[in-house]
Amino acid sequence: MTDVLTARAEIEAEIDGLTLPATLATVAAEHGDAPAYSDRVGAPEGGWRTVTWTEYHRQVLDVAAGLVARGLQPGDTVALMASSRIEHVVADMAAVHAGGVPMSIYATLSPDQVAFVAGHSTPSVVVLEGADQLARWARALEECESIHTVVLLDESVLPDDSRAVSWADLLVEGAASRSTSPEALSARTAAVSPQDPVTILYTSGTTGNPKGVVLTHRNVLFEATSSLRTAGVDGELVWISYLPLAHIAERLLGMYVPQINGGHIHLVADPAQLVGALAQVRPTRFFGVPRVWEKIKTGVSAKLAAETDEARRAGVQQAMAVGLEYVEAQQVGGTVTTELQARFEAMDAAVLGPMRALLGLDRVQWATSAAAPMPLEVAKFFAGLGMRIYDVYGMTETTAAVTAGGPDQFRLGTVGKALAGIEVRLAEDGEILARGPVTTPGYFRQDDATAELKDDDGWVRTGDIGELDDDGFLKIVDRKKELIITSSGKNIAPSNIENYLKESPIIGHAMAVGDGKPYVVAVLTLDGEIAPLVAAQLGIEFTDLADLAAKPQIRAMAQQAVDAANDRLARPEQVKAFELLGTEWTAESEELTPTLKLKRRVVNTKSSDVLDRLYG
Repeated sequence: MTDVLTARAEIEAEIDGLTLPATLATVAAEHGDAPAYSDRVGAPEGGWRTVTWTEYHRQVLDVAAGLVARGLQPGDTVALMASSRIEHVVADMAAVHAGGVPMSIYATLSPDQVAFVAGHSTPSVVVLEGADQLARWARALEECESIHTVVLLDESVLPDDSRAVSWADLLVEGAASRSTSPEALSARTAAVSPQDPVTILYTSGTTGNPKGVVLTHRNVLFEATSSLRTAGVDGELVWISYLPLAHIAERLLGMYVPQINGGHIHLVADPAQLVGALAQVRPTRFFGVPRVWEKIKTGVSAKLAAETDEARRAGVQQAMAVGLEYVEAQQVGGTVTTELQARFEAMDAAVLGPMRALLGLDRVQWATSAAAPMPLEVAKFFAGLGMRIYDVYGMTETTAAVTAGGPDQFRLGTVGKALAGIEVRLAEDGEILARGPVTTPGYFRQDDATAELKDDDGWVRTGDIGELDDDGFLKIVDRKKELIITSSGKNIAPSNIENYLKESPIIGHAMAVGDGKPYVVAVLTLDGEIAPLVAAQLGIEFTDLADLAAKPQIRAMAQQAVDAANDRLARPEQVKAFELLGTEWTAESEELTPTLKLKRRVVNTKSSDVLDRLYG
């Protein structure tokens, strides 16, 4: 406990009095001519549009001045719905400089959900990208009387509305205001304090309406400083930001950390473009939700399986065995011998390094996963490539991570140990509790929900069940509310079953069901990219995924996936029946959150007839 409090005091002294506008000013002064943000908007195919830190800072100040001139008041909320692009980041930080509170809203929310968020948060300014976002906000713009300014990045869809202004015109207005009345903005920015909200994030949620998580400058600065201590990284930061900026991990790593330490961030609007961007950018650090790592693994595995040269395939397998041995030896308590180091360096030079280069991961010094438990087999696969993927654990309500792996605290199958200055313990029922300067002050305008989140001593109830080993490493079992309790009283973690099922290259998503039932069943979907490739290799003709899912050969492969999973599960956990659906689960179709986590309630509802049959 003394070590925790000492580290906390050190970090708090380091960030004392700082705000994001202050850190950004320092970064712009120190790295002015260096690239800050790049995106593909308006760039030639394969190219990038880039702003330097000086240009970025100037745009932030111009937009901030424009917002102040248009009546934004201190504490007003500013809603943003746009893809990951330079203007999104500029608008967010501009709102902060103007004394407002930016809220990036998931672009997959329905008009009804948008209306709920707008009605609850009462923004005075809304920044939208184009026609799609404008359509999603149509009802909210009509009903929400607090909105006095609507900014459109795409001026071609500027509505006939007195509140509407194009992004280009707002920049011009702001520059003029800064020229004639510079004190208006400088006074507003100077009044921002470390305890002020830096954002409100409406969680995507797997159930119910989203709640607005308030995060302060102090929350963000403490989290960034503590995380960087554990990560142990230095050198150039080259990053790819591809998750929605409404996601706390992406905001922290792609927005806040660079505006504290500098770096070059490549904003990718469509996650489907990630693979191409990886090969082109070759980032020095990389964050992937488990589904991204699974997709990369599946692609590599499929290519290895298609290799017809047996000697070459055996050589790759031998090299990956050495890679896994090397990474496993780097765990706490392990030792990398001189002999193992030499074997790894030889294999890395000949095989593993070139394989990472093909993926665009050859320069990665720090790779991590979060948002859901990382399947151990996936982590071991990348260990075979010579990569340590540091699993981290946290939630929006804790400003992202409260535990993390790192060079000095690495153990496969765990999410590392508590970050510096943060306390983590387990409740009597195994629920993970966290406390420290990273915890949210509370939910926006929801005191009852805040009271449920935190106890009187400031411990945040995460809703996750975990296990702590003797060395302080945390392992995630599953969501507390998602644990399956069968009719015989057996407690089962569904994510464990689902991760085994998804090891089959043809399986895209899986959901295990069995709460209150005598046995476990599963609903499966095909991988929309890999399954068709496998079918083509087998000479199977099909018209679409629904047709493919009905093919006997594909259903036999799904059965093999179930059998392989069952071989590794205890009898009460084994899947007794399954259904292979002919549709994909996506955020747009609502089975997944925008960060690709499963919405069990939605799947249960949509697949109720399937589940009835499986239990029939």
